[in-house]
Amino acid sequence: MSTTLIIIFIFSFLAFSISAICGGGAGLILLPVLGRLLPMVQVPAALSIGTFTGSASRLMVFHKYISWKIVKRFVPMAIPAVWLGAWLLKYINPLYIEIAMGLFLISNLHFIFRKSKDNEIKEQPSNLALSTIGFFAGFLSGLTGAVGLLFNRFYLRYGLSKEEILATRAANEIILHLIKIVLYTLFGMLNKDVWIVGGVVALSAILSSICMKWILPMLSENLFKKIGYSAMVLSGFMLMIQSGSDLLKANNGSLSAALKDEGLETKLKWQSANYALEFTYDEGFEFEQVIPYAQLSETQKQIVEDNRGTADKVVIEIVYSLSSTEYEAYYFKSNQLINKIDFE
Repeated sequence: MSTTLIIIFIFSFLAFSISAICGGGAGLILLPVLGRLLPMVQVPAALSIGTFTGSASRLMVFHKYISWKIVKRFVPMAIPAVWLGAWLLKYINPLYIEIAMGLFLISNLHFIFRKSKDNEIKEQPSNLALSTIGFFAGFLSGLTGAVGLLFNRFYLRYGLSKEEILATRAANEIILHLIKIVLYTLFGMLNKDVWIVGGVVALSAILSSICMKWILPMLSENLFKKIGYSAMVLSGFMLMIQSGSDLLKANNGSLSAALKDEGLETKLKWQSANYALEFTYDEGFEFEQVIPYAQLSETQKQIVEDNRGTADKVVIEIVYSLSSTEYEAYYFKSNQLINKIDFE
């Protein structure tokens, strides 16, 4: 356990240090790490303990840079949304939300390659837009425990300085993190392991804030924005890989691809279903799915039975191509393939 906590501390310190340079996102960076050490439903609670402390320490260091115009519109709508997200956590698998978040983060890829002057364009959202952003930030924060980088584009495009971004984000999020900790406690999601992991994350957040006080002034505003967008895209890929892997495991799934002499075949197993996408040079794309024998017509069943021979098992696949729909029957004896037929 001690080795694990040391690893968590190192990753957390790096995550909070990177998040300070990137404008936020320590929670999203840590999601894949903590997801390997705690049950998925407990990860948001552990993250909230650490990120609450991180926000508090940043407020102490950068409090004079807070943009109160944003805070007073953001927080009131975010507070009830946090409760809704934390409550739904008991009924919704957060993996699906995280996959959607990963796709959104990756969509910021084009900002990395834009010219510096294009990234300096400032947007001034209306009061309604600020309140709406606050609601969704609170909801997703309660559901996943970390959405920092998800709304990074808003802060970066609003025209705030790097110090104002860190201070305003901390002011917006500190109350939300505190509410989440209370709600997670009421919903029975906090136990000894969660408090220990959360405490280690919190300690690393405090030390990171102290160090960043001296490092942040060395960065230019443009470099700060470039790093921020890069962190969003990187976190998106990490989140997609981690969430996709966990989702496959949770549904007894697997994904594989193999080169064949005549093309490429990709296979997906999901729960009790099997799917395959095959590309061949002579026939193009084909989508294959295993179907139950009972789904065949009486004529098709007769064709299958006429070719059964000594087989003790038959697997039926329906094959969709761009020009037609056909069926394939695979005959097995003692788990060895002995015959295969195509029929319509």
